[in-house]
Amino acid sequence: MALVNVGLNTAIFATLNQLLPMQSLDVAGEHGKEAALSLAGTVGVVVAMVVNLLAGALSDRTRSRSGRRTPWILVGALVACGFLLLLSTAESVATLCLFWAGAQAGLNAMMAAVTACVPDRVRPERRGLVGGIVVTGITVGVMLGSGVGMVAGERVRLGYLMVVVGLVVSLIPYLLTRDDPQLAAGAVPRITKSEFMRGFAVNLRTHRDFGWAWLGRLLMMTAIQLLIVYLLFFLRDQLHHSDPPAGVFLLTAVYAVGTVVTAALAGQLSDRTGRRPLVAVASALVAVAAVLLAVAPLFGGVSMAMAVVAAVVLGIGNGSFLGVDFALITQVLPDAAENGRGMGLINVAASLPQIFSLGLAWLAVTHLGGYTVLFTGAAVIAILAAASVYRVRSVK
Repeated sequence: MALVNVGLNTAIFATLNQLLPMQSLDVAGEHGKEAALSLAGTVGVVVAMVVNLLAGALSDRTRSRSGRRTPWILVGALVACGFLLLLSTAESVATLCLFWAGAQAGLNAMMAAVTACVPDRVRPERRGLVGGIVVTGITVGVMLGSGVGMVAGERVRLGYLMVVVGLVVSLIPYLLTRDDPQLAAGAVPRITKSEFMRGFAVNLRTHRDFGWAWLGRLLMMTAIQLLIVYLLFFLRDQLHHSDPPAGVFLLTAVYAVGTVVTAALAGQLSDRTGRRPLVAVASALVAVAAVLLAVAPLFGGVSMAMAVVAAVVLGIGNGSFLGVDFALITQVLPDAAENGRGMGLINVAASLPQIFSLGLAWLAVTHLGGYTVLFTGAAVIAILAAASVYRVRSVK
């Protein structure tokens, strides 16, 4: 499952952070590249959220010899590979949007199914460790995605070919394992389309803990996005870094290593000590990182060193939060028989901030007081995330 997440996230982040921006410049020119990238990215996120929900819920009801989740992972991979190869040939904004939307559909069908595998197969007392390993796979994928862009350079088609090969290779061990539980005949009653769609409306009075966990994930992902979305501009305009792209790579690498090192360890610790206290500590660390970035410009010649320290703290906090919160969430899903639907809803909480964080960051920087307000706001949101998780009562 961790290896599938490596391939999956390599494909997503290599495309979003490296390949799609270069294509946007080619097809829309210097003055239109931001709009083209924003449009393609927004269309992709919307498709991702819809498909994640539907694929997760439909996989709950899938009967096959290979189990409930495996068909969605395999078919999703085939769809994603096909559209990624088409995306490498895109020559207009319209085809960028269309082919990236198709690739996101396949990738998120995979994501919905593989995420549901953890509550399907892992005992609650082991989910912290396994959740940390899965988060490590996600973070390694993010790092490899950056590596694809560096190796491919401006050879976009080579970059997409590397992504597709990596995605296929990451699937092989999972497909050979064949331990995906099969759904017995009659285990899931037939329902109408309207009943199926109503299933996405969770009764928060009955499933209050799920609601608080969902809100906590949404708030934390928003805080993280606010800290990284304008990082390039922050280094250039506030810290006056001589090479902002190199600075971004350094901070991202430090942050990613901190996440990888921490996620599995924090998850394993939470299996022994409880989830909520560690989630609160992780949220506090993210808030500390935000404050360090807010005050970094005040330190003059060592301001970049302060930013590196902030990246270390952010990586530790992010890794701890994701590893532990993942395990906590699997214990408060509305229906154990529909893990795919529940985890799909959780994945939406992680995707939504990608849409509105850019607007919030722009508002803070241009109208509300600049980067100090932006980073202070991220710190407050991280603390609110901890408060939300602490409202979860059924998990210690």
